Amino acid sequence: MARLTKRELLVGSAALAGASIAMPAVLRAQAIVLRWADGQAMTHPSPQSAAKAAADVKAKTGGRIDIQTFPAGQLGSSRDMVESVASGALTMVTEGAALLGQFVPQLSIIEAPYIWRDPAHMTRALKSPLMDELNKVLVEKRGMRVIGVTYYGVRHLTSGSKPINSVEDMKGFKLRVPEVDTFRAMAEAWGARPTPLNFSELYLALSQGAVDGQENPLPTIQSAKLAEVQKYLILTAHIITPRLVIVNDAAWSKLSEADRTVVRAAIDTASAWQDNEIVTQENGLAESLGKSGMTVIKPDLESFRKPVLASLPAKFESKWGKGLWQRIEAL
Repeated sequence: MARLTKRELLVGSAALAGASIAMPAVLRAQAIVLRWADGQAMTHPSPQSAAKAAADVKAKTGGRIDIQTFPAGQLGSSRDMVESVASGALTMVTEGAALLGQFVPQLSIIEAPYIWRDPAHMTRALKSPLMDELNKVLVEKRGMRVIGVTYYGVRHLTSGSKPINSVEDMKGFKLRVPEVDTFRAMAEAWGARPTPLNFSELYLALSQGAVDGQENPLPTIQSAKLAEVQKYLILTAHIITPRLVIVNDAAWSKLSEADRTVVRAAIDTASAWQDNEIVTQENGLAESLGKSGMTVIKPDLESFRKPVLASLPAKFESKWGKGLWQRIEAL
């Protein structure tokens, strides 16, 4: 066995010492992992946009920030995922504003039925100081922060059991709604029987007849393959839906300002792609779903709108805050 010379020993010792000094710097340079969940299937533009943002961030940071995405409700129900972000078990989630209203009541107003005149009205409001005010409450009360807003689409009804031409046809109709009080109140105003279900349970419930129908934007109806278990598409356009990208505020605060800027910019770019993709899909999906076998119905829209506006704003005024509905209408 060869013996090391004194010189070799000194060189080796110096190298080891250098490595031990350098080690903490190497550890500090290890990837920062951010876990981002979404309830939508990977065929939907929402988790696709998250994947785009993750790739952008990875490229711009040389892999130092690693955003891991979990689509299709892999990490639980919508409520479970939001709770996990609040606790810090999960870093980020993309979720509807109405569900977040269970954590900060005021937030649910931005997904209320008939609150928005058109997508431009929604975008204008969510870029105004109103969103800063709502975000401040979310941070203070639940330790979560909104760092992105996406356009999810215009919500319409589907039915597997009968055609729906006016609100009169909704009496006794078992309508799946998200587990959100404003959606339940909307269904009740129509005379329907609201049936709250998590989205991951929806296809099976429709296929087994546990519910008669549901409501969602056209891209969601398409990506979830609901045309396979629903016969009628009813173009009610009752809600224009934003979805919010929420982050655990403590985890967000640990990032440097420069890193936060990179992540925000990537989310904004990916969100703009998603918004355009949703609009493009919406423009052609009603016809496409009709060709796939669904019967497309243009109902009496005012019959749906009138009973909701007659009851819902007043019913939730104490939850949202006096005058907030009117303030949004004026934007």
